[in-house]
Amino acid sequence: MSATVISAAPVRGAFADRELNAVSGFATLAIGLASIAICCWFTYMGFDPSDGSLVRAWIALSPIIVAAVIAIGVLKGLVVLQPNESLVCLLFGSYVGTEHRPGFWWVNPFNSKRKISRRLETLESGPLKVNDAVGNPIDIGAVIVWRVEDAAKALLEVSSYASYVKAQSETGLRRMVSVHPYDLVETEEAERQGETPAGETARASHDRAAVSTVSLRDGGDAVIEALLQEIRARMEPIGVSVLEARISHLAYSSEIAGAMLRKQAASAVVAARRMIVRGAVSIVEDALNELDKKKLADALDPERKAAMISNLLVVLVGDREVTPVINTGTLYS
Repeated sequence: MSATVISAAPVRGAFADRELNAVSGFATLAIGLASIAICCWFTYMGFDPSDGSLVRAWIALSPIIVAAVIAIGVLKGLVVLQPNESLVCLLFGSYVGTEHRPGFWWVNPFNSKRKISRRLETLESGPLKVNDAVGNPIDIGAVIVWRVEDAAKALLEVSSYASYVKAQSETGLRRMVSVHPYDLVETEEAERQGETPAGETARASHDRAAVSTVSLRDGGDAVIEALLQEIRARMEPIGVSVLEARISHLAYSSEIAGAMLRKQAASAVVAARRMIVRGAVSIVEDALNELDKKKLADALDPERKAAMISNLLVVLVGDREVTPVINTGTLYS
Protein backbone atom coordinates (compact mmCIF):
# COMPACT_ATOMS: atom_id res chain seq x y z
CA MET A 1 0.00 0.00 0.00
CA SER A 2 1.58 3.23 -1.14
CA ALA A 3 1.09 6.58 0.51
CA THR A 4 1.00 9.80 -1.40
CA VAL A 5 3.22 12.48 0.09
CA ILE A 6 2.19 16.04 -0.63
CA SER A 7 5.02 18.47 -0.10
CA ALA A 8 4.23 21.90 1.23
CA ALA A 9 4.80 24.87 -1.02
CA PRO A 10 8.13 26.57 -0.39
CA VAL A 11 7.95 29.64 1.79
CA ARG A 12 8.82 32.70 -0.25
CA GLY A 13 10.50 35.59 1.51
CA ALA A 14 8.55 38.81 1.42
CA PHE A 15 10.20 42.05 0.42
CA ALA A 16 10.37 45.01 2.78
CA ASP A 17 11.72 48.52 2.45
CA ARG A 18 15.28 49.09 3.57
CA GLU A 19 17.30 52.28 3.44
CA LEU A 20 19.36 52.86 0.33
CA ASN A 21 21.56 55.65 1.78
CA ALA A 22 21.98 57.47 -1.51
CA VAL A 23 24.78 60.03 -1.90
CA SER A 24 24.07 63.73 -2.30
CA GLY A 25 23.69 64.58 -5.97
CA PHE A 26 25.27 68.03 -5.56
CA ALA A 27 28.44 66.59 -4.00
CA THR A 28 28.69 63.86 -6.63
CA LEU A 29 28.16 66.37 -9.43
CA ALA A 30 30.88 68.63 -8.02
CA ILE A 31 33.33 65.74 -7.71
CA GLY A 32 32.50 64.57 -11.23
CA LEU A 33 33.05 68.02 -12.72
CA ALA A 34 36.34 68.33 -10.86
CA SER A 35 37.45 64.91 -12.13
CA ILE A 36 36.52 65.81 -15.69
CA ALA A 37 38.45 69.07 -15.41
CA ILE A 38 41.53 67.21 -14.12
CA CYS A 39 41.31 64.70 -16.98
CA CYS A 40 41.07 67.52 -19.49
CA TRP A 41 44.10 69.22 -17.91
CA PHE A 42 46.13 65.96 -18.17
CA THR A 43 45.12 65.68 -21.82
CA TYR A 44 46.16 69.25 -22.49
CA MET A 45 49.51 68.77 -20.76
CA GLY A 46 50.27 65.44 -22.45
CA PHE A 47 49.33 66.47 -25.98
CA ASP A 48 52.28 67.48 -28.17
CA PRO A 49 51.41 68.42 -31.77
CA SER A 50 55.08 68.11 -32.87
CA ASP A 51 55.22 64.46 -31.86
CA GLY A 52 53.66 62.33 -34.57
CA SER A 53 53.74 59.07 -32.56
CA LEU A 54 50.37 57.29 -32.55
CA VAL A 55 51.06 55.73 -29.14
CA ARG A 56 51.82 59.14 -27.71
CA ALA A 57 48.56 60.47 -29.10
CA TRP A 58 46.52 57.63 -27.52
CA ILE A 59 48.21 58.19 -24.17
CA ALA A 60 47.38 61.88 -24.38
CA LEU A 61 43.70 61.15 -25.25
CA SER A 62 43.17 58.48 -22.53
CA PRO A 63 42.18 61.09 -19.88
CA ILE A 64 39.43 62.26 -22.23
CA ILE A 65 38.07 58.70 -22.33
CA VAL A 66 38.20 58.53 -18.55
CA ALA A 67 36.39 61.89 -18.35
CA ALA A 68 33.66 60.61 -20.68
CA VAL A 69 33.17 57.49 -18.52
CA ILE A 70 32.99 59.66 -15.38
CA ALA A 71 30.45 61.97 -17.01
CA ILE A 72 28.24 59.06 -18.09
CA GLY A 73 28.43 57.47 -14.63
CA VAL A 74 27.60 60.72 -12.84
CA LEU A 75 24.74 61.66 -15.13
CA LYS A 76 23.22 58.17 -15.17
CA GLY A 77 23.19 57.95 -11.37
CA LEU A 78 21.61 61.35 -10.69
CA VAL A 79 17.96 61.32 -9.65
CA VAL A 80 15.50 63.89 -8.28
CA LEU A 81 12.86 62.79 -5.75
CA GLN A 82 9.75 64.84 -5.03
CA PRO A 83 8.02 64.86 -1.62
CA ASN A 84 6.01 61.66 -0.98
CA GLU A 85 7.97 59.80 -3.64
CA SER A 86 10.23 56.75 -3.26
CA LEU A 87 12.97 55.28 -5.42
CA VAL A 88 13.31 51.49 -5.54
CA CYS A 89 16.67 50.24 -6.82
CA LEU A 90 17.62 46.81 -8.17
CA LEU A 91 21.16 45.68 -9.02
CA PHE A 92 21.30 42.86 -11.57
CA GLY A 93 17.92 41.57 -10.42
CA SER A 94 18.59 41.83 -6.67
CA TYR A 95 16.78 44.31 -4.46
CA VAL A 96 19.24 46.92 -3.15
CA GLY A 97 17.16 49.41 -1.19
CA THR A 98 14.67 52.25 -1.26
CA GLU A 99 15.28 55.97 -0.94
CA HIS A 100 12.43 57.97 0.59
CA ARG A 101 14.08 61.35 1.21
CA PRO A 102 13.12 64.09 -1.24
CA GLY A 103 15.96 65.92 -2.93
CA PHE A 104 18.80 65.56 -5.43
CA TRP A 105 20.62 62.22 -5.07
CA TRP A 106 23.14 59.99 -6.78
CA VAL A 107 22.90 56.20 -6.77
CA ASN A 108 24.88 53.41 -8.39
CA PRO A 109 24.56 53.96 -12.16
CA PHE A 110 24.24 50.20 -12.67
CA ASN A 111 21.08 50.11 -10.57
CA SER A 112 17.76 49.85 -12.31
CA LYS A 113 15.57 52.54 -10.77
CA ARG A 114 11.80 52.82 -10.39
CA LYS A 115 9.95 55.74 -8.80
CA ILE A 116 6.87 54.97 -6.68
CA SER A 117 4.42 57.67 -5.61
CA ARG A 118 3.34 57.59 -1.95
CA ARG A 119 0.70 60.28 -2.38
CA LEU A 120 -2.94 59.67 -1.51
CA GLU A 121 -4.98 57.98 -4.23
CA THR A 122 -8.77 57.78 -4.55
CA LEU A 123 -10.44 54.74 -6.07
CA GLU A 124 -14.13 54.68 -6.95
CA SER A 125 -15.26 51.07 -6.93
CA GLY A 126 -18.56 50.23 -8.58
CA PRO A 127 -21.46 50.47 -8.64
CA LEU A 128 -21.34 46.66 -8.52
CA LYS A 129 -24.28 44.27 -8.70
CA VAL A 130 -23.96 41.97 -5.67
CA ASN A 131 -26.27 39.62 -3.77
CA ASP A 132 -26.65 40.58 -0.13
CA ALA A 133 -26.83 38.10 2.76
CA VAL A 134 -30.49 37.32 1.99
CA GLY A 135 -29.94 36.90 -1.74
CA ASN A 136 -31.42 40.17 -2.97
CA PRO A 137 -29.45 41.74 -5.86
CA ILE A 138 -28.31 45.23 -4.95
CA ASP A 139 -26.16 47.89 -6.57
CA ILE A 140 -23.39 49.18 -4.32
CA GLY A 141 -20.39 51.44 -4.82
CA ALA A 142 -17.60 52.65 -2.55
CA VAL A 143 -14.92 55.33 -2.52
CA ILE A 144 -11.57 54.14 -1.15
CA VAL A 145 -8.62 56.35 -0.16
CA TRP A 146 -5.27 54.54 -0.19
CA ARG A 147 -1.54 55.11 -0.45
CA VAL A 148 1.65 53.08 -0.84
CA GLU A 149 3.44 52.60 2.49
CA ASP A 150 6.04 49.98 1.51
CA ALA A 151 7.37 50.80 -1.95
CA ALA A 152 9.42 47.59 -2.26
CA LYS A 153 6.40 45.37 -1.59
CA ALA A 154 4.16 47.36 -3.91
CA LEU A 155 6.66 47.09 -6.78
CA LEU A 156 8.06 43.59 -6.30
CA GLU A 157 5.17 41.56 -4.86
CA VAL A 158 2.75 42.21 -7.75
CA SER A 159 3.13 43.15 -11.38
CA SER A 160 0.80 46.16 -11.06
CA TYR A 161 -0.16 47.34 -7.60
CA ALA A 162 -2.78 49.75 -8.98
CA SER A 163 -4.64 46.90 -10.72
CA TYR A 164 -4.30 44.78 -7.60
CA VAL A 165 -5.82 47.52 -5.44
CA LYS A 166 -8.77 47.91 -7.82
CA ALA A 167 -9.48 44.17 -8.08
CA GLN A 168 -9.10 43.43 -4.38
CA SER A 169 -11.21 46.46 -3.40
CA GLU A 170 -14.07 45.12 -5.49
CA THR A 171 -13.57 41.65 -4.01
CA GLY A 172 -13.57 43.04 -0.48
CA LEU A 173 -16.72 45.04 -1.19
CA ARG A 174 -18.49 41.95 -2.57
CA ARG A 175 -17.39 39.92 0.44
CA MET A 176 -18.66 42.52 2.89
CA VAL A 177 -22.04 42.77 1.14
CA SER A 178 -22.47 38.97 1.16
CA VAL A 179 -22.37 39.01 4.98
CA HIS A 180 -24.74 41.94 5.60
CA PRO A 181 -28.41 42.11 4.57
CA TYR A 182 -29.73 45.22 2.85
CA ASP A 183 -32.49 45.51 5.45
CA LEU A 184 -33.11 43.52 8.64
CA VAL A 185 -36.75 43.05 7.62
CA GLU A 186 -35.60 40.74 4.83
CA THR A 187 -33.56 38.63 7.26
CA GLU A 188 -36.42 38.33 9.73
CA GLU A 189 -38.80 37.27 6.96
CA ALA A 190 -36.36 34.66 5.68
CA GLU A 191 -35.96 33.25 9.21
CA ARG A 192 -39.73 33.11 9.70
CA GLN A 193 -40.12 31.19 6.46
CA GLY A 194 -37.35 28.79 7.47
CA GLU A 195 -35.14 29.71 4.53
CA THR A 196 -31.35 29.79 4.61
CA PRO A 197 -30.20 33.25 3.54
CA ALA A 198 -28.29 33.23 0.26
CA GLY A 199 -24.55 33.29 0.74
CA GLU A 200 -24.69 31.53 4.13
CA THR A 201 -24.32 28.11 2.52
CA ALA A 202 -21.24 29.24 0.60
CA ARG A 203 -19.75 30.80 3.69
CA ALA A 204 -20.44 27.77 5.87
CA SER A 205 -17.74 25.79 4.11
CA HIS A 206 -15.34 28.70 4.38
CA ASP A 207 -15.60 30.21 7.84
CA ARG A 208 -19.01 29.23 9.23
CA ALA A 209 -19.90 32.90 9.52
CA ALA A 210 -23.52 33.76 10.30
CA VAL A 211 -25.46 36.53 8.68
CA SER A 212 -24.66 39.81 10.36
CA THR A 213 -27.30 41.56 12.39
CA VAL A 214 -26.13 44.91 10.98
CA SER A 215 -27.91 46.00 7.81
CA LEU A 216 -26.30 47.88 4.96
CA ARG A 217 -28.97 50.58 5.00
CA ASP A 218 -28.86 51.31 8.73
CA GLY A 219 -25.42 49.98 9.70
CA GLY A 220 -23.55 53.25 9.35
CA ASP A 221 -20.10 53.17 10.96
CA ALA A 222 -20.27 49.43 11.66
CA VAL A 223 -20.61 48.66 7.93
CA ILE A 224 -17.80 51.06 7.05
CA GLU A 225 -15.54 49.49 9.68
CA ALA A 226 -16.29 46.01 8.31
CA LEU A 227 -15.45 47.21 4.79
CA LEU A 228 -12.20 48.79 6.00
CA GLN A 229 -11.08 45.62 7.77
CA GLU A 230 -11.91 43.50 4.74
CA ILE A 231 -9.94 45.71 2.33
CA ARG A 232 -7.00 46.32 4.68
CA ALA A 233 -6.48 42.59 5.14
CA ARG A 234 -6.21 42.21 1.37
CA MET A 235 -3.85 45.17 0.90
CA GLU A 236 -1.38 44.32 3.66
CA PRO A 237 0.70 41.80 1.61
CA ILE A 238 1.63 44.47 -0.96
CA GLY A 239 2.38 47.30 1.47
CA VAL A 240 -0.65 49.45 0.65
CA SER A 241 -2.39 51.35 3.45
CA VAL A 242 -6.14 52.02 3.22
CA LEU A 243 -7.01 55.22 5.08
CA GLU A 244 -10.73 55.50 4.41
CA ALA A 245 -13.58 53.65 2.74
CA ARG A 246 -17.07 55.06 2.29
CA ILE A 247 -20.16 53.64 0.61
CA SER A 248 -21.07 56.05 -2.18
CA HIS A 249 -24.03 54.22 -3.73
CA LEU A 250 -26.55 51.75 -2.28
CA ALA A 251 -29.82 50.69 -3.89
CA TYR A 252 -31.75 47.64 -4.98
CA SER A 253 -30.99 46.49 -8.50
CA SER A 254 -33.27 47.79 -11.21
CA GLU A 255 -35.02 44.46 -11.81
CA ILE A 256 -36.36 44.29 -8.23
CA ALA A 257 -36.29 47.96 -7.22
CA GLY A 258 -40.00 48.56 -7.90
CA ALA A 259 -41.13 45.42 -6.07
CA MET A 260 -38.86 46.13 -3.11
CA LEU A 261 -40.04 49.71 -2.81
CA ARG A 262 -43.65 48.52 -2.74
CA LYS A 263 -42.70 45.91 -0.19
CA GLN A 264 -40.96 48.50 1.98
CA ALA A 265 -43.99 50.76 1.73
CA ALA A 266 -46.27 47.90 2.73
CA SER A 267 -43.99 47.00 5.63
CA ALA A 268 -44.02 50.61 6.78
CA VAL A 269 -47.82 50.71 6.60
CA VAL A 270 -48.10 47.45 8.57
CA ALA A 271 -45.66 48.71 11.19
CA ALA A 272 -47.58 51.99 11.49
CA ARG A 273 -50.93 50.21 11.82
CA ARG A 274 -49.44 47.87 14.41
CA MET A 275 -48.25 50.86 16.41
CA ILE A 276 -51.67 52.53 16.12
CA VAL A 277 -53.44 49.38 17.32
CA ARG A 278 -51.02 49.03 20.24
CA GLY A 279 -51.67 52.63 21.21
CA ALA A 280 -55.43 52.26 20.83
CA VAL A 281 -55.51 49.20 23.09
CA SER A 282 -53.48 51.10 25.68
CA ILE A 283 -55.94 54.04 25.52
CA VAL A 284 -58.95 51.74 25.92
CA GLU A 285 -57.29 50.04 28.86
CA ASP A 286 -56.64 53.40 30.51
CA ALA A 287 -60.27 54.44 29.89
CA LEU A 288 -61.61 51.29 31.55
CA ASN A 289 -59.28 51.75 34.50
CA GLU A 290 -60.49 55.30 34.96
CA LEU A 291 -64.12 54.14 34.86
CA ASP A 292 -63.36 51.52 37.47
CA LYS A 293 -61.67 54.07 39.72
CA LYS A 294 -64.67 56.38 39.58
CA LYS A 295 -67.18 53.54 40.05
CA LEU A 296 -68.78 54.29 36.69
CA ALA A 297 -68.17 50.84 35.23
CA ASP A 298 -70.49 49.14 37.73
CA ALA A 299 -73.53 50.25 35.71
CA LEU A 300 -72.16 48.59 32.58
CA ASP A 301 -72.76 44.93 32.00
CA PRO A 302 -70.20 42.89 30.00
CA GLU A 303 -72.10 43.33 26.74
CA ARG A 304 -72.15 47.13 27.10
CA LYS A 305 -68.46 47.11 27.98
CA ALA A 306 -67.74 45.07 24.85
CA ALA A 307 -69.75 47.52 22.74
CA MET A 308 -67.90 50.47 24.28
CA ILE A 309 -64.51 48.84 23.64
CA SER A 310 -65.49 48.11 20.05
CA ASN A 311 -66.61 51.69 19.45
CA LEU A 312 -63.44 53.13 21.00
CA LEU A 313 -61.22 50.90 18.88
CA VAL A 314 -63.12 51.87 15.70
CA VAL A 315 -62.69 55.55 16.55
CA LEU A 316 -58.98 55.26 17.45
CA VAL A 317 -57.85 52.82 14.77
CA GLY A 318 -59.91 54.08 11.84
CA ASP A 319 -58.08 56.23 9.28
CA ARG A 320 -61.15 58.32 8.41
CA GLU A 321 -63.23 60.85 10.27
CA VAL A 322 -65.83 59.22 12.53
CA THR A 323 -69.50 60.19 12.23
CA PRO A 324 -71.09 60.01 15.70
CA VAL A 325 -74.44 58.21 16.05
CA ILE A 326 -76.61 58.88 19.07
CA ASN A 327 -78.40 55.76 20.21
CA THR A 328 -81.55 56.67 22.16
CA GLY A 329 -82.69 53.10 22.54
CA THR A 330 -81.13 50.13 24.23
CA LEU A 331 -78.91 47.33 23.06
CA TYR A 332 -81.67 44.84 23.74
CA SER A 333 -84.47 46.42 21.66
